[in-house]
Amino acid sequence: MSTTKYSRQRESIKEYLYNTKEHPTADNIYMKIREKYPNISLGTVYRNLNLLVAQGEIIKLSTGDGCDRFDGNPLPHYHFICTECSRIQDLDIAPDALNHINRIASAGFDGEIKGHSTFFYGKCSKCK
Repeated sequence: MSTTKYSRQRESIKEYLYNTKEHPTADNIYMKIREKYPNISLGTVYRNLNLLVAQGEIIKLSTGDGCDRFDGNPLPHYHFICTECSRIQDLDIAPDALNHINRIASAGFDGEIKGHSTFFYGKCSKCK
């Protein structure tokens, strides 16, 4: 098993994501990290984001709009996506509250379902 070398830039990306409720794109993260590390490249940000996702330290949200978003909370939780402004918000739903979805999906499926990913859509409070 290989170990990952410590990187100040990676730690800065992780810290930013852990301390924001936003779900920023890689470009947004790049602009924020450049404030502290002006010489960082967009490629470095992408490589570190992919590494952090692979290590399970953050999650990547592919919402279908062409721009992946990133979340510093890797624990199971649900998201709301505004169909007007594309803002993503965490929903305050207990992770096990929707486990019945796994049972329903398993009823007609010959494999083994271990989890699910669900997005809720509509208008956020600002767009409503």
